[in-house]
Amino acid sequence: MAKNVAEQLVDTLEKAGVKRIYAVTGDSLNEVNEAVRKNGKIKWIHVRHEETGAYAAAAEAQLNGELACCAGSSGPGHVHLINGLYDAQRSGAPVLAIASTLPTHEFGTEYFQETNTIKLFEDCSYYNQVATTPEQFPRMLQGAIQAALSFRGVGVIGLPGDLTSKTATPGESSQQSFPTKQRVCPSAEEINELADLLNKAEKVTLFCGIGAKDAHKELVELSQRLNAPVAYSFKSKMEIQYDNPNEVGMTGLLGMPSGYYSMHEAEVLVLLGTDFPYEAFMPQNNTIVQVDIKANRLGRRAKIKMGLCGDVKDSLQELLPLIRQKTNDSFLREQLAHYDKVKKNLRSAAEVKGKEEKIQPEYVISVIDELASNDAVFTVDTRMITGYREGENVGFFQSWLDGECHATGYRSCFSLSGTSGGGSVWPWRTFEDVG
Repeated sequence: MAKNVAEQLVDTLEKAGVKRIYAVTGDSLNEVNEAVRKNGKIKWIHVRHEETGAYAAAAEAQLNGELACCAGSSGPGHVHLINGLYDAQRSGAPVLAIASTLPTHEFGTEYFQETNTIKLFEDCSYYNQVATTPEQFPRMLQGAIQAALSFRGVGVIGLPGDLTSKTATPGESSQQSFPTKQRVCPSAEEINELADLLNKAEKVTLFCGIGAKDAHKELVELSQRLNAPVAYSFKSKMEIQYDNPNEVGMTGLLGMPSGYYSMHEAEVLVLLGTDFPYEAFMPQNNTIVQVDIKANRLGRRAKIKMGLCGDVKDSLQELLPLIRQKTNDSFLREQLAHYDKVKKNLRSAAEVKGKEEKIQPEYVISVIDELASNDAVFTVDTRMITGYREGENVGFFQSWLDGECHATGYRSCFSLSGTSGGGSVWPWRTFEDVG
């Protein structure tokens, strides 16, 4: 028996490695839901609200780097996806969004729940089209998946409800997606120039963002050769902090003095894979170098003197053979001593239990830290909860849109609980008046 378009969709998602579809059952998605049931290899994760599904897909994609999927039915269903898709797009998470919509013969009539999905998702996607025929669908689906994987963001496929039941056609394009891993590195001339700068500088600090997450080994080696302290953003905390003897904590709205001062007191500050948005925390009077795989980010957050386009891991692999071991470690020792004082202050705050009806938040977090398993993942929303537990090796997951979409951490935990390798997931949220 010939497959319909919904079954073709699910088979293609399976080949692309999708394990789950986060969605609300019903209406124009009924055929897709039935196709998932027949397939038996992809799980339909039923959520109470489509926004939750979009955030869950974004969190899953960020955690494992693979394609994740969410869906919304006609009208309000797919409109609810928008916050989570913005989060995925800005966080570099490959997500396919299935925007189910009204029957094709009702297009352009202001029909019940009609929206313009092209305009709706234009600002939060790399691919965004609506298929209206079985011949169009496989090519558009492949294009949406390939764009999400290649550009690390969102691909949207508009899917009219009546199209899902029509007989599928093989189409003219490939029936599979092609994840790629290219090597991106600055030119030899740029690498030599950076090496010369770092070899001559006496005080160097490395500041790492989430773009440095795959370069842990290389950046630790670089920091030890340069005797350089390593600060990092909140988002890169669990990728950079562990097994890093030169780390001095975070900086930014959610940070600590040691990370801040290590950057400001450096002669040369090297920004690795970060689009750090808080210019108030960025130094003004030292030499700043930025390395980022997205060249359009170079220089937009700080007054840099040198900007290099490249993957952080690839770039450091080329740079390390040119870096000489420094013998003077006085700057590093000074910053580590400052960090020790900061951590001592944090621990002392956690020892204060508070008063009756006003428990001290730091104390609560210290107790949770003792009770949680070593492989636990904590999802956090906005407000002060993110500041109460910064000092030690704790795995945090936080949304890029945290400041606007307050329930991000809670919604992300749905997917993290299924993809964190069996570790427990703790969704946290508090308010400023706690404690």
